[in-house]
Amino acid sequence: MPGPAADGRQVPFRNAKEEICARIEVSEGGGDPPRLGERGQRLIVVWRNVVLMSLLHLGAVYSLALIPKAKPLTLLWAYFCFLLSALGVTAGAHRLWSHRSYKAKLPLRIFLAVANSMAFQNDIFEWSRDHRVHHKYSETDADPHNARRGFFFSHIGWLLVRKHPDVIEKGRKLDLTDLLADPVVRFQRKYYKITVVLMCFVIPTLVPWWAWEESLWNSYFLASILRYTISLNISWLVNSAAHMYGNRPYDKHISPRQNPLVTLGAIGEGFHNYHHTFPFDYSASEFGLNFNPTTWFIDLMCWLGLATDRKRATKPMIKARKARTGDGST
Repeated sequence: MPGPAADGRQVPFRNAKEEICARIEVSEGGGDPPRLGERGQRLIVVWRNVVLMSLLHLGAVYSLALIPKAKPLTLLWAYFCFLLSALGVTAGAHRLWSHRSYKAKLPLRIFLAVANSMAFQNDIFEWSRDHRVHHKYSETDADPHNARRGFFFSHIGWLLVRKHPDVIEKGRKLDLTDLLADPVVRFQRKYYKITVVLMCFVIPTLVPWWAWEESLWNSYFLASILRYTISLNISWLVNSAAHMYGNRPYDKHISPRQNPLVTLGAIGEGFHNYHHTFPFDYSASEFGLNFNPTTWFIDLMCWLGLATDRKRATKPMIKARKARTGDGST
């Protein structure tokens, strides 16, 4: 799953036709394409991102020392913000907007867009574009976080360097008109920086200070910095660990694996061999509600009438695929 943009510049919002035709690679750093060496791309480090990510993680380490000094409600609030931001990615940018595995009514789409801004992993349009490229060209140079380039690269390294030109080229060729037809996606993209500041940093910090008189210092480092850093790394584990460690009961010919630890941390996103085999399935898992809080959430939204048209792989389809291409594990 994507993380914060590799370059701070964002393309001014255009209408759907203009956006699709635009040179959207400007949002990944612009300028000349990366120079290539004898064995492929020579990595061009984005030093600003290296500094920012280093400071973020140092801040998270410092935050650990504040945990004993914080009020229990502050820790619960930080965990609530983690769950909210996670849903903005898993139920929102991933299963709804990237894969269209179910339909959501306007109130739910607004909620998921707000939660997605709290996650601060690129706006819905850019996240979904990169994720569609990841699925279409998985484990190639066009994959933004190609796991063949190693754990560090697929985990965080891809955010510290310029994108491979194949990623940009393939992303420009995708049909993304469905994303730009959604006014919620357009609004969030247009006002992304403002919504990120408010949802990822300001509100998580102010609520504990205002509601139960926690210090602003503790609130900021625990509910914003530590929570944000943990949520990023858990999301990145889907790109790294879930592409390297685990079994492949559905398709042994692809890299993504079933990883129970990633499933627990990423609220249901670790059934990765299944997901890459059946990307249209709203549950991202054969097992439905088991260890899948994101699926619980979507099912609850359907019960409330806010979501419809959940797509599922059928049992015969799953069984046949496991017999044909699985590794024999369960």
